[in-house]
Amino acid sequence: MDSISAVKFLDSLSQNSYYLTEVKNVIKKENLTEIYFDKKQNFNQANVHISDSLAKELKLPQNFTTKNLDSLKQNINKIYRNKGFSFNRIKTKFNGFKNEVPQIDLEVATSNKRTIDKFVLKDYTKVPKRFVKNLEEDFLHKIYDDKNLLKINNSLQNHPFVLLERPPQTLFKKDSTEIFLFLKKKVNSTFDGIIGFGNDKTEKFTLNGSLNLNLKNVFNGFETIGLYWQRNPDSGQTFNLGTDIPYLFQSKVGLNLNVNIYRQDSTFATVKAVPGFYYHISNNQKIGFRGTFETSAILDSLYTGGKDYTKQGIGLCYQYSRPTEIEIFQYQTNINSSVDYLRANYTDQKYNQIQYFLKAESNFHLTGNHYVNVNGESSLINSKNQLNTNELFRFGGWNSLRGFNENSLFADFYAFGGAEYRYLVNTQTFFDVFGQYAVLNNPNLNAQSKLYSLGFGFKFFMQLGLMSVQISNGSQFGEAFNFKSTKISWGLLSRF
Repeated sequence: MDSISAVKFLDSLSQNSYYLTEVKNVIKKENLTEIYFDKKQNFNQANVHISDSLAKELKLPQNFTTKNLDSLKQNINKIYRNKGFSFNRIKTKFNGFKNEVPQIDLEVATSNKRTIDKFVLKDYTKVPKRFVKNLEEDFLHKIYDDKNLLKINNSLQNHPFVLLERPPQTLFKKDSTEIFLFLKKKVNSTFDGIIGFGNDKTEKFTLNGSLNLNLKNVFNGFETIGLYWQRNPDSGQTFNLGTDIPYLFQSKVGLNLNVNIYRQDSTFATVKAVPGFYYHISNNQKIGFRGTFETSAILDSLYTGGKDYTKQGIGLCYQYSRPTEIEIFQYQTNINSSVDYLRANYTDQKYNQIQYFLKAESNFHLTGNHYVNVNGESSLINSKNQLNTNELFRFGGWNSLRGFNENSLFADFYAFGGAEYRYLVNTQTFFDVFGQYAVLNNPNLNAQSKLYSLGFGFKFFMQLGLMSVQISNGSQFGEAFNFKSTKISWGLLSRF
């Protein structure tokens, strides 16, 4: 080797704990230099002695042999950092050789124990005070270590209203430790439009769709205001107004108010108001109670399928939501459930009713770019009286049982579930193939039906927003497949 390579090689031996390497001979042969050396003892292998107190704390014997002193020091350093001693030092003292093995005394200088003492917000600071207080309740005065820093980072990484522009930064002061959070307001308000093409009951080609506007965090209170309108092929129209305020008076109690109006052509109209309060169990979970006030009126005197009624009641609700790291997927996991006790008042009768609702979905990663979305929904009205058409559940369509017209299925009980295979082309695009199975009971038709739906589609981000295209077909088991029943839906979700 040449002289420069020889020097680098000998330096590498020193860096790997061969401190006493001795050059025995150097022979030059024309353009070649031969170096003969003795590495001698590796100082990274040693007999280690520690104090009795340190041995008890580390659960090690007082005297032991290590083959890698540097690795031992790094592991001890990490143990003490995880205990909050961020500036600990591992000291070693060389006490000569015994049987050609280095004898080392090892001790730990811990300095002051560090805890998380304060959060400092930077850039976007107009967040609810409760948001900061939740962080303080979760992390203040806890040990400052990598584990808690990772938890802080993860709790904000997929937050619905703020973005963490960089990992949490730390300022060490003499007697305190401050965590700096560089936040950015998330662009999260959405406008969602869906256009559907299909056939109505008379097999006439129809155009239908929906508009959905969600204003989120406009007033920096993490609030949501939603407006929704939908028209289905059978001349039914839905209007929904909802608002959600998560932190009332800087507390963990939130307010939710939802008003829904449904009108079936000139036959009947139903108005339903659901005010509720809920408590944040954690960032991902909330539980609450709510009231229900519902009124339905028959508009056509010749219509015999329904009755005028009013309903009042109270109920419990629970929600669990886990955000996804893949932006094009709406959730990693989402669960909504509720149970309501209702008092139904008809013209000449009164009945007690129990109603429940459950909706859940979750995304599972198979391998590579392959994912499966599993989802389901179920609802039931339990009542002793014969229910009228205008108080039955209405479901089916884009965000429900696909392959059927929007709100075209009526039931006092239904349950459906499905699986959707998703191939993620990239973080901006995926293709999907899905199948769904459903059961329902329609008491007015005295019919229990089993349904299925199949289809495929794709979603991708473009400059205007998230584009969705879906082709689906659904039918009842036992009936022949009807190509004319194919539904083509197109949607666009824009954020602003």
